[in-house]
Amino acid sequence: MSDLQAPLRPKRKWALVDFFVQFRWIVVIFVVSPHFLLYLLSDHESHGLLLEMRNVDYKRARHFEVDLSAFRNVLEIDTQRKIARVEPLVNMGQITRVTCPLNLALAVVAEFDDLTVGGLINGYGIEGSSHIFGLFSDTVVAYEIVLANGQLVRATQDNEYSDLFYAIPWSQGTLGLLVAAEIKLIDIKEYMRLTYKPVVGNLQEIAQAYSDSFAPRFGGLDEPGAIPGTVPEFVETMIYTPTEAVCMTGRYASKEEAKKKGNVINEVGWWFKPWFYQHAQKALKKGEFVEYIPTRQYYHRHTRSIYWEGKLILPFADQFWFRFLLGWMMPPKISLLKATQGEAIRNYYHDMHVIQDMLVPLYKVGDALEWVHHEMEVYPIWLCPHRLYKSPVKSMIYAEPGFEHQRRQGDTPYSRCTQMMENWLIENHGFQPQYAVSELSEKKFWTMFEAGHYEHCRRKYGAVGTFMSVYYKSKKGRRKTEKEVQEAEQAIVEAPIAEVDEPVDY
Repeated sequence: MSDLQAPLRPKRKWALVDFFVQFRWIVVIFVVSPHFLLYLLSDHESHGLLLEMRNVDYKRARHFEVDLSAFRNVLEIDTQRKIARVEPLVNMGQITRVTCPLNLALAVVAEFDDLTVGGLINGYGIEGSSHIFGLFSDTVVAYEIVLANGQLVRATQDNEYSDLFYAIPWSQGTLGLLVAAEIKLIDIKEYMRLTYKPVVGNLQEIAQAYSDSFAPRFGGLDEPGAIPGTVPEFVETMIYTPTEAVCMTGRYASKEEAKKKGNVINEVGWWFKPWFYQHAQKALKKGEFVEYIPTRQYYHRHTRSIYWEGKLILPFADQFWFRFLLGWMMPPKISLLKATQGEAIRNYYHDMHVIQDMLVPLYKVGDALEWVHHEMEVYPIWLCPHRLYKSPVKSMIYAEPGFEHQRRQGDTPYSRCTQMMENWLIENHGFQPQYAVSELSEKKFWTMFEAGHYEHCRRKYGAVGTFMSVYYKSKKGRRKTEKEVQEAEQAIVEAPIAEVDEPVDY
């Protein structure tokens, strides 16, 4: 791997746009934040928002719109079947407000409470429990989809639309319109018992400590006695510098346990509390410690600070005086923040700012961290594991071939295990979530992702020519016109069937 002592890329010189980015907080305070009062006066429980960090030029290549803005309701909570039936614009905050009082929750609850069900299904949804339950889409038991011809179908893993069921995740809404989903619920308790463990060492040692925090060193997660018991129910790691990190593991705890004498209860959701990633960093000085957090507050622990993006938008928003006086306004609405972002600032963030996830096999995490350090030198870094399940078809993301014979740390018999980074991911059997733009060519994009089953479903269900291909929705660069997209998709329609891979048994 690359030598961490080697010189990094030359530092960029200060430019005028840096000045506007540095003092953008003035606009945020006096223009965006007052809008929060309107948000308070509105029915804010009904507001769903997909946190979208990529350039949305793809939207200009289509000339029709389907208004789904009313699809923001929790339709049913079935406590017997443990299923939540919801519409696509329902967000995480809405769901936890309904389910947590029932001691129920989605198996995977994304940390940022404005993230929507539709965005997490069609895009990418991961959380601290994903090492057990997989990605958000892995917890869905049924999709209700409006196809290109207007037909409403219900797709499950074992009905006549099972092929569509396996193609929907990561498809970015390019196979049909998601209008409802049925999602698994699990039993929970009132508190999360969270252990903070500091790690000091090089990036390979941090990666190993992260792996050890949830995966047995020998054998897989499904080894006898591994689940339940030794494997925590929630896992995440924060890397603050190339030599410092904090591993966090959690398990559900009852109110009675949390309130036992000597236990520390930390209600991290209050507006005046320190931001969670900064609170966790205290373990580097304090040493390992344990505390109890109300479960719903734990689910949304990164919301107020937008992980650590809040400090880039409002540099002093993490200070005590601001949190105490104005912390109740955090976070600013992402949709309103975009109003303060002109073309120059948008391009600045494309060139100078990194908001990116990398999905890599567990044994490659150390190599990935070293690569990111050498090429980007960006911190903090958030680590969160997820299980990649084998499915009857080879969907867009799939387990590394032969993994079941290697028996590396984290492997199980059913394990669901910009351009330079994308190439590194291809070479190391990794994947780039598609909420961010891709700089890959179309050919290389489909080297990273499996196209066969996806294209099979686009043909079968009439999506080609009506819904844009996922590549064009993810692509960075010159805007595609309607004519160019239609010509590219017509080439797919006219190609012999033999040129498109059929679904592969896996």
